[in-house]
Amino acid sequence: MNRFSVLQRVRNKIKVERSTTLDIAKNAKIVACCVEIKGENNSLIIADGVYLRDVFIEIIGHNCCITIEKDTIIGHQSYLSAKGESIVLRVGKECMFSRNVKVMTSDGHPLLQNGKVINEAKSITIEDNVWLADNATILKGVVVGQGSVVGINATLTHSIPKGCVAVGNPAKVVKEGIEWKK
Repeated sequence: MNRFSVLQRVRNKIKVERSTTLDIAKNAKIVACCVEIKGENNSLIIADGVYLRDVFIEIIGHNCCITIEKDTIIGHQSYLSAKGESIVLRVGKECMFSRNVKVMTSDGHPLLQNGKVINEAKSITIEDNVWLADNATILKGVVVGQGSVVGINATLTHSIPKGCVAVGNPAKVVKEGIEWKK
């Protein structure tokens, strides 16, 4: 289990409760970020070659996990949130998130009807080599297929297949069979 290095702690605002598992690669570049983890048995995994700048990472709940895989870049003012019970937010390898991207596994607050929560949190998977453009929002329960692109200001409310472009609010697939390169 690798914790944040001294340099990573100095360059970032980190509030992590003791029951959290951290696996942070020593060569991950994490600058001007805020990491806040509350609850029991949560985990944060950041792999080799990841670059995070001015990103807010939040885990609130129990048995939740955020994983950011190898060589992923996440830009300024982006927000990754895993809230709830046994929720997973996975970002695959070689992904690229532009500025102000939001990825949220919950609606933020529970909505109740007759005393029962009607807006349960759901896990999110962003597969390998996905590009999320400026201001893209990925909502709970979504899977973004490998090699896909989500356009500027798009809000993704449903899963999309691999190799496609989705744009709009709510986002719709407008192209299939695409590839993109960094």
